[in-house]
Amino acid sequence: MAPDPFKNLTLRRKQGEILFQEGDLGSEMYVVQAGAVRLFRVRDGAKQELAVMEKGDFFGELAVLEGLPRTSGAEAIGDIEVIEINSATFDRMIRANIEIAVRMLRKLSNRLQEANSRLEAHTEAGPAVRRDAVATAVDMDRPAAPAGPPPEAAPATASAPAAPVASADIQIPKGALGVLVLEGGGKVFPLTGAAAVIGRYDPVTGTRPEIDLTQVDINRSVSRRHARLALQDGAYHLIEEVGALNGTSVNGNRLTPGKPQALASGDRIALGMVSLLFKAGPAAAGSR
Repeated sequence: MAPDPFKNLTLRRKQGEILFQEGDLGSEMYVVQAGAVRLFRVRDGAKQELAVMEKGDFFGELAVLEGLPRTSGAEAIGDIEVIEINSATFDRMIRANIEIAVRMLRKLSNRLQEANSRLEAHTEAGPAVRRDAVATAVDMDRPAAPAGPPPEAAPATASAPAAPVASADIQIPKGALGVLVLEGGGKVFPLTGAAAVIGRYDPVTGTRPEIDLTQVDINRSVSRRHARLALQDGAYHLIEEVGALNGTSVNGNRLTPGKPQALASGDRIALGMVSLLFKAGPAAAGSR
């Protein structure tokens, strides 16, 4: 087994310990390895939570990219392990984990789109509104918009494997073009559009995919943006996204990232350690 290239960069912190405070100067960013980190601001003496970073999430990247002061504080939620990355090791991190590079590009792209939208909205506004916009400009070192956690759901618990779902037993909801069903039948994900991203809620970018597996992926084996479905010529196609770490397979056959795989009713899909059954609805065949 290859040695961990970041072993000497791993920091361990206890519950409540502060990694940095708002306004601090620094030249490091962090990747969460274990536990969770809260990003916060202090307003009127009270902490305001901005986001919670979990395993695989990164934060503080503008200290490396731009050398800017911290725009939030960061503290440990329970005992944590984080990789501390400075400019000298940034290149190594990107090469070792392409998913981080892809997510960082998406994060910065989201910020640019938000900044452009605000600029367009205020271009038509009066001078007073534009002055106010300058004072509330996009903060590039925190999630693009304070996004809440995934919707409340009963916590998933490990148990004996459930009996396989039979395609014939699956009902297609009215108006849906198809469904994905968690093996065991515990969760149904209707497909209502021509395209859908499959993954987990991403507190870094504040985005949630159309098929959100956060609550059922108890091992966190699914990437934040793992794969996508696209309806073409009356059939759904599954495409693994670049940077998905734990792979995607259909009926046991591993997909090549970026290459579409046509799906048929009864196909079994594995994303990381999450298994889903696909069934197409009658409406899909008529969608061109």
